[in-house]
Amino acid sequence: MDEKKNIGSLFDRIAGSYDRLNHLLSLDIDKYWRRRAVKMMTNAGYVLDVAIGTGDLAIELLRSGKAQQVQGIDLSKGMMAVAEKKVEKAGLGRRIGFAEGSVLDLPYRDDSYDAVTCGFGVRNFSDLDKGLQEMYRVLRKGGEVMILEFSYPENPVIRSVYDCYFSYVLPAVGKLLSRDKTAYVYLRNSVKNFIWGGTFCSRMRQAGFKDVTFTPLTFGISTVYKAVK
Repeated sequence: MDEKKNIGSLFDRIAGSYDRLNHLLSLDIDKYWRRRAVKMMTNAGYVLDVAIGTGDLAIELLRSGKAQQVQGIDLSKGMMAVAEKKVEKAGLGRRIGFAEGSVLDLPYRDDSYDAVTCGFGVRNFSDLDKGLQEMYRVLRKGGEVMILEFSYPENPVIRSVYDCYFSYVLPAVGKLLSRDKTAYVYLRNSVKNFIWGGTFCSRMRQAGFKDVTFTPLTFGISTVYKAVK
C-alpha cells in the first residue's frame, strides 16, 4: 500500500487519540493480548521493541520482569512522544530508550539483543521480508522474537461480525474521535490485507527463524508468533 511509505506521518496525525481509541475499540482486550504475549516469552535482559508506538508493550515487558532494559524504535515521533510521557509516569524512564528509525535499516550491530518484539506493527512494514531479516540480524543466537499482530478469525460467523466491525464501526468511530478518517480506513485495510497464521510463519522461516509457532487469541482476532535464532 502507498500509505506504508508515509506510515510515520500517518501515525503522527493520530498519536494524541491513539491509546484512547485503541482501548475503546478493542473493549480493552488489547491489554489482555499484550499480557498474554509477554507471559509467553522467556526472560530476557536487553530487548529491542520494534514499532514501539505509545510504549504499552515495552512497559508490560518491564513490569512483568520479562525484560531488564528495552530499546524502542519507531518512525513516528508523535507516538514516541506519547510513550515517553507514559514511561516517565510509570517510573521507567531509565529503562526504556527511544530512537527514530526504520526496521528496514536498524541502526544496531548484529547479535545485539537478547530478544526482539513487535506489537501490532509488522503489517505496516513497507517490506515485510526485509523487516524480518533485520529483526533476525540484530537478535543474538538463541534469542527469541515475539510478534503480536492482528489476524482474521477462522470461524465464519465470528469472521463476518469482525469484518463488519472493521469495515464500518472502526472507520466511523476513528473519524469521530480522531478527526482523521483516512488513517483508520488504512488501519482497517492493513489488517484485511495482511497475512496471518501458517502463512506468516513461513515468512518468518524464510527470514531464518527456527522453532516458529503461532497462538491465536480471542477467536483468532490477534495472534502471537514466537521463534528463535
